[in-house]
Formats: sequence, C-alpha cells, structure tokens
Amino acid sequence: MKQLTIIKIGGNVIDNSENLHQFLLDFTALPGDKILVHGGGKIATELSESLGIEAKMVEGRRITDIETLRIVTMVYAGLINKNMVAQLQAKGSNAIGLSGADGNVIKATKRPVKAVTYGNEPGPLAGSVIDYGYVGDLDENSVSSATLHNLLNAGLVPVLCAITHDGNSQLLNTNADTIASSVAVAMSSLYETRLVYCFEKKGVLKDVSDDASVVREIKAGEFEGLKADGTVQGGMIPKLLNAFEAIKKGVSAVYIGKADELAELADGTFGTKMLK
Repeated sequence: MKQLTIIKIGGNVIDNSENLHQFLLDFTALPGDKILVHGGGKIATELSESLGIEAKMVEGRRITDIETLRIVTMVYAGLINKNMVAQLQAKGSNAIGLSGADGNVIKATKRPVKAVTYGNEPGPLAGSVIDYGYVGDLDENSVSSATLHNLLNAGLVPVLCAITHDGNSQLLNTNADTIASSVAVAMSSLYETRLVYCFEKKGVLKDVSDDASVVREIKAGEFEGLKADGTVQGGMIPKLLNAFEAIKKGVSAVYIGKADELAELADGTFGTKMLK
C-alpha cells in the first residue's frame, strides 16, 4: 500500500508567519501523498473581540453560536485556508483548500444538547444543560475516503479546515484534532496512514522542563505505566488516548512533535512515535 501522511497544525504555527512559512516548506518537501488539517489559531478570537462578540467557553470548550459560526467559517474556511493554499502553490505543492461541505468530504452530526455530569461528584455545573451550538461530531462514516482518494490520485494536496456540514445545508464547527484522526482512520483502508500532530513541544517529555528528554517511542501497552509514573500527564493524556484509538482503528503510527522539526519525520527522528 502507498503511504499517506496526515498532518495537523495548531495555532502556534498559524499565528506566526515565519513559523508558517518554514512549516509549509518542510510539508512540501515530505515525500509521498499527504493531507494537511488546520484550525484557526487566535485570529477567530481576535476578530470576534473586534466585533464585540464575546467568546463563550464551558469547561474549556467553545460554544459556537450563530455569530461565532459565521466568524470561524470566514476565518477557517476563508482567510486561513486560502492563504495557506496560496503559500503552498508558491512552494510547488498543488494544494486544494476544502471545508467538509466541499465534495461532501466530511459530514458531521450537530452535537446534541446534554446535561453536564461529573460522575459521583457534584461539580459547579452539575445538573446544567449545555448547548454547544453549531458544533459537529464525527463518526466512522463521516469522512468520504473516496473523494480524498480521487483528489490525491489527481496529484492534489487536500488542505482541510475545521468547518464541516450536516448534509442539510448547515455548516458546523468541528475540532481539528478530531478531523485529523477521523481522516487518518478513514484512509487507512486505502493507504498505510500515519498521523502527525504538530504542537509547541518536541514530543512526549520525561521531564517537561527538559526539551532533550523526548520519549522516542511509546507502545499502547506502555501508556498506563507512563501515566502512573507521571511521564504522561495533563493535556498530554487525551492526546495519547486519541493517538492509540486511531492506531487501534487502523492507523499505522501516530507522531506528536514540534512543527519546526517536521523535516526530521523523513529520517524517523521526529518527536514521539506511538505504536501498536
């Protein structure tokens, strides 16, 4: 099977023009078929504030009301996506920018309104009903692998933003990490897929204050032990849980590392590699 690399970049790359320029050069230089997935960085929040629209968060998750949806659609699917595609074209990568609605490539389901629970412990929002608004959730049938496969066969590089649709004309805001994982899983029946998350750290670190302490490989069976001894903690726990879930569903390997070291992916020294 041919190899396919799905790379997700975060705001630390998007928000810095110099970092973005270098990342896109390294991305273009990667051999083989590839797909890029991105969110919106700080630009959507800054635009919201300039328009007097307050960002609403519950337990760290953004509420996407209709005004926020309009802004993130303009920023994610418009400004950021098309700027990135234009830069990739200038670097010799024949990119095509897509939202989930384009080519019906990603169809989501609007997140249902639900009560907040905290297990057996009553939290500050216990009993509250939360409506996340126009947020899209994905399942195993959300991604059109055939559409992406056809684009790749045509020599195009898909650049996917964090906007999806529900098939009934409604756009939805969907987590970019989730999109990247879902795309990798969906494409694993057609390619040997590897999923790469680029963020601000060099990978999983034995010592969070020492960038040289990167754990180069983690197997699924080692995860609980690393969590117990504190090597994996905080926000890294859900990242790794998602990584191993993707591997369980057919992705060959997941990498987590620093965006400005993406070139090292070619020789196998990039960040931390998660394996079965």
